Amino acid sequence: MSTEQSILSMEHLASLCKRRGFIFQSSEIYGGLNGFWDYGPLGCELKRNVREAWWQDMVGTREDVVGLDCSIIMHPRIWEASGHVGGFTDPMIDCRGCKKRFRADQLFEELGLTPNACEKVEEKFKVPEGTKCPACGSKEFTEPRAFNLMFKTFVGPLQDESSVAYLRPETAQGIFAQFGNVMATSRQKVPFGIAQIGKAFRNEINPRNYTFRSREFEQMELEFFVKPGSDQQWHEYWVAERIKWYQTIGLPKESITQYVYPKGELAHYASACVDIMYAFPFGVQELEGIAARGNFDLSRHQEFSGKSMEYFDQDTNEKFIPHVIEPSAGVDRICLALLCNAYHEEWIPKEGPVIEAEPGKQPPEGYEARTVLRFAPRVAPIKVAVFPLLKNKPELVEKARGIFTGLRRHWACFYDQTGAIGRRYRRQDEIGTPFCVTVDFDTLTDNTVTLRERDSMKQVRIPVDKLEAEIFARMGM
Repeated sequence: MSTEQSILSMEHLASLCKRRGFIFQSSEIYGGLNGFWDYGPLGCELKRNVREAWWQDMVGTREDVVGLDCSIIMHPRIWEASGHVGGFTDPMIDCRGCKKRFRADQLFEELGLTPNACEKVEEKFKVPEGTKCPACGSKEFTEPRAFNLMFKTFVGPLQDESSVAYLRPETAQGIFAQFGNVMATSRQKVPFGIAQIGKAFRNEINPRNYTFRSREFEQMELEFFVKPGSDQQWHEYWVAERIKWYQTIGLPKESITQYVYPKGELAHYASACVDIMYAFPFGVQELEGIAARGNFDLSRHQEFSGKSMEYFDQDTNEKFIPHVIEPSAGVDRICLALLCNAYHEEWIPKEGPVIEAEPGKQPPEGYEARTVLRFAPRVAPIKVAVFPLLKNKPELVEKARGIFTGLRRHWACFYDQTGAIGRRYRRQDEIGTPFCVTVDFDTLTDNTVTLRERDSMKQVRIPVDKLEAEIFARMGM
């Protein structure tokens, strides 16, 4: 895909997301705030469906995983123990010409410089000679300097060093800090996991690529505690499990790749790490990381808190600090991947096959354009839409409202009685609704309705008393 096509595709997606109520710029009426996004009525349904799918598969269907919900602000010593206070930094540089600020590694990547050009000197990036600012062309940059990504705040009435706290940059550390309490109350035995979904905050130098890299985001993390020596086995297990899961929410296998970290790129405490990557229009990027972190986190919290993080294995009569496998996924990135994957433009003929639309061109004679989001039913914000054929016929409206009320006991449904029926279908296609039910005059005589399927646009007549069962079967959930 060319750069122009990629930009055009993301522009179209962002336009659709705003127009249909998926994603809005935060604080838009005041000019917006870079790196922050608000999810509209359909966007929050999409996010909720992603969270619920993850929670159901990671916690609800497993006996060896329990849940946790930790506070966003925690004791600052937690972040000292984890290394975030001293080492959670990115290299930042400023253009002396236009004063624009960049993350050094991202700038070099955008300019096509090789990793060897991004020479690290004492963990800081050295700006290669001749590097030009992509905004103004200047070759004058400040020296790279470390920039801590955590948002600092204060707890209590005084704003001094004694009251400093941080918005959490990840959800994982709360799990490690509560490991002892969860062990004492959950009756779990190693191997077992603790799962958490929640907000995290990073003061990114250069938020970019729509919602992909934001300053406020949501994580879904599992810390799976294992016996030392079984790290490789469990790491391989969770990599395979997580890759399979993405197909259950509609991301095709061919769009998912793995990046296996070579030994030289691993953190000093990690024995393995794999990133699950998705082919976004702006490039192949990380959706989730699965890391074998050893016992680094629990050991650090034991050292800093003075509280034991050891586990006693009654079967072998031995004590040890468990090792951990960490699958960590971003809700916002997954939602963006689902939107990118679902988005299609096509030309619909009066007769004959549907053809894929050509970007920037009008449909040929005899065709009309259709924009459709092909969400998997599991994550689609609205599952079923119900229409009376005409809004000025009380008997049709009454019947349609009754069907709508029955269906919404099972699924998120939408009722619409305005506009031509074809236009109503197109509106639902554009927000990804898998099924539409139309109540017409035949319904009043034979008690059947038209069930229309989004992707194929095929329509069948279904008896009202069999409608729920038919939709359940077609959902495949």
